[in-house]
Amino acid sequence: MTLTANWGYPTAIRFGAGRIQELAAACTELGMKNPLLVTDKGLASLPITASTMDVLKNAGVEAGFFGDVMPNPDDVTLEAGLKLYKENGHDGVICFGGGSALDLGKIIAFMSGQTRPVWDFEDIGDWWTRADPDGIAPIIAVPTTAGTGSEVGRAGLLTDTVNHIKKIIFHPKMLPAIVICDPELTVGMPPVITAGTGLDAFVHSFEAYSSPVYHPMSQGIALEGMRLVKDNLLRAYKDGTDIEARAHMMSAAAMGATAFQKGLGAVHALAHPLGAVYNTPHGMTNAIALPAVMRFNRPAIEERVERLAAYLDIKGGFDGFYDWVVEFSEAMEVPKSMKALGVDDKQIDLLAKMAVEDPSAGGNPIELTVEATTKLYQEIII
Repeated sequence: MTLTANWGYPTAIRFGAGRIQELAAACTELGMKNPLLVTDKGLASLPITASTMDVLKNAGVEAGFFGDVMPNPDDVTLEAGLKLYKENGHDGVICFGGGSALDLGKIIAFMSGQTRPVWDFEDIGDWWTRADPDGIAPIIAVPTTAGTGSEVGRAGLLTDTVNHIKKIIFHPKMLPAIVICDPELTVGMPPVITAGTGLDAFVHSFEAYSSPVYHPMSQGIALEGMRLVKDNLLRAYKDGTDIEARAHMMSAAAMGATAFQKGLGAVHALAHPLGAVYNTPHGMTNAIALPAVMRFNRPAIEERVERLAAYLDIKGGFDGFYDWVVEFSEAMEVPKSMKALGVDDKQIDLLAKMAVEDPSAGGNPIELTVEATTKLYQEIII
C-alpha cells in the first residue's frame, strides 16, 4: 500500500492560567492597533469579558466590541459584524468565547477584505482559492469553553438563513495566528455547558479516530484527547473551580479539533441539520446522537474501538466502551432523546436529505444514505 496525505497542523498557542494578560502583547505582535473583539450575547455582559477589555485598555489598545453572536451564528449576524468592523476601521479580530463566537469572529476577519459573497467560499473543492488572501485580517482566538476547538481550526460554521443550512466556510489563513488558552476563563461555565462542550470535544476525537482516512498523527492525538476527557470532564462538571481539570479539558478541545483534520462522521452529519433547523446546542446534540451512531458504525469500527477501550483502561471491548459512553453521559444528565432539545419528528425527511449532503458525512466509516440517516433520526428523536 502506498500511503500519501497532505497534512497541516495548528498555530502558536499560549496555554496556561492567567495568560489572558498577554492579550495586548499578542495584538501588538500582529500589528493590531484597533482590533474588534467578537463575542456572544451570553458572554457580552459577564465580568470575564469586561476584565478582558480592561486588559486591552490598560495596555493602550482601544478595541471595538461586537457582542451579538447567537448559538449557531448566521449570515445576518455576519453582515452586522462586518458593517461594524468596516465603519470603525478595525485592523484585526479577537475571537472571544465558545465555538459560535470563534467561528463568526474568524469569518468576519476573513470576509473583511473580500469582494465576493461569503457562500462563494464554502468548503467545496478548491473554492477557498477564490479568496484574496491579502484581504484576510489577522486573528487572535481566546476560547472560554472547552469543546469545539475552533481556536485551532481553519474554518467556521455559518447558517444560511435563506435555505436553513449550516455551511462550512474555509480558508487556510482563517487559522488564528495566536491562540490564548487560559483555563481560568472557563471556571464560570455552568455544569450543563461544561458537559455539552466537553462531550463535543470527545466526539471530535472519537469521530476522527473512527474515520478510515490515513492520518496516524491525528489518530494519536485523538486517542490522548479522549483520555483527557475521560479523566477530567466529570471532575470539571462536578467542581467548576477545578483548574487542573479545566486545563486538561481545554487541551482536549484543541486536540479534538486538530484530530478532525482526519475527518468527522455521522454524529456531526446528523447534528448540523438539527442545529440549522431547530437551533439545538451543538455539543449536546452530538452527545445525544453518539450512541446510535456507534451502533450503526459497529461493523466498521469494532476492532478499532477495542484498541481504544484498552488504551482508556475500559474492559469489555466494544460493548464495554459503549456502556461506558452511555454511563458517562448519564452522569452528566445528558438527555436520551432530541425531544429534550425541542426537536420533533415532523421534518425527518428534510433532515435526512440534509445529513447525507453535509460535508461531515464523507468521513463516516459506513456510507450514509438517506435511508440510513432517516433511521438514525428516528432513533434519536422518537
